[in-house]
Amino acid sequence: MAQSVGIKDVARVAGVSVGTVSNVINRPDTVAAETRARVLSAIDRLGYVRSESARQLRAGRSRIMGLLVLDMGNPFFVDVARGAERAAREAGLGVMVCNSAQNPGEEAEYLSLFAEQRVRGVLLTPADATGRNIEAFRRHGIPFVLVDRVAEGTTECSVSVDDVAGGALAVRHLVDAGHRSIAYVCGPPGLNQVRDRRTGALNALAEAGLGPDRLRELPTERLDVAAGRDAGARLLGLADRPTAVFCANDLLALGVLQAMYAAGVGVPDDLAIVGYDDIEFAAAAAVPLTSVRQPAVTMGALAAELLLEETESGSSAEPHEHRRVVLRPELVVRRSSLAAR
Repeated sequence: MAQSVGIKDVARVAGVSVGTVSNVINRPDTVAAETRARVLSAIDRLGYVRSESARQLRAGRSRIMGLLVLDMGNPFFVDVARGAERAAREAGLGVMVCNSAQNPGEEAEYLSLFAEQRVRGVLLTPADATGRNIEAFRRHGIPFVLVDRVAEGTTECSVSVDDVAGGALAVRHLVDAGHRSIAYVCGPPGLNQVRDRRTGALNALAEAGLGPDRLRELPTERLDVAAGRDAGARLLGLADRPTAVFCANDLLALGVLQAMYAAGVGVPDDLAIVGYDDIEFAAAAAVPLTSVRQPAVTMGALAAELLLEETESGSSAEPHEHRRVVLRPELVVRRSSLAAR
């Protein structure tokens, strides 16, 4: 194995002190042009690369922000990461993106990794509904911001969307279109987002004078297309099949759409479908998908900005004030829900 080149090697080859090499790297204007050229030549010949991690440990300040999301296979979280990365880059920071895969155990491992790496802070969409992972991570004293989750019962910042309002938008749209029996393909019921969207759906039914029995729940273990196809197959097997489906995210909705297409069930004529998130694939589906839009890029950027504010507050006379930012969802109507009843 080749031995790594260090700053002492550069100093030896250039015939200067370690301090001079350090100045060339960090404060080049303080070094004479001839000496600077000799050091840069040595760096080039040896292939020296500065150890950023060592520099950060000496400075006691990382240039890396952690981002832990539920599912990087979901384009919604890709957009969240895009927003966070944009805000971090503007501040001169990088983002370490990790995927918990909706698994509390994997979430705990990644949070431990962030602590070991001494990241500047963490943006977190929790997978553990019990909150134990957050409590364990809090002991490290690393700032974090919750993303796509309201910081209930905690003092941390959060950026989320009003999912109760979003669920109401979806089901109110279906009720206004004449539907009186609606399925909710909800994903894992332990997730706060899933529960809030269900609450909004029930609120919309109550507004229309309809009872909670008009919402048929079809839980799934995951929030992906395969789980949506499975829910679609179960839906097809119901004797009293609902006339509309509200899905907790667009990937589930696309899976339901695939199951209906394979079975020859018309969408929206035989079954109306509404998703959630309004990912790019929603508009591009075989039957363009009605969806509740979340401003994912904005959510990621705002969360990163809140984290940066908190991590910079130590050098400011003004203490950081934790905030809960709740964004409004928007219903985007397309052909998957437009059949008249």
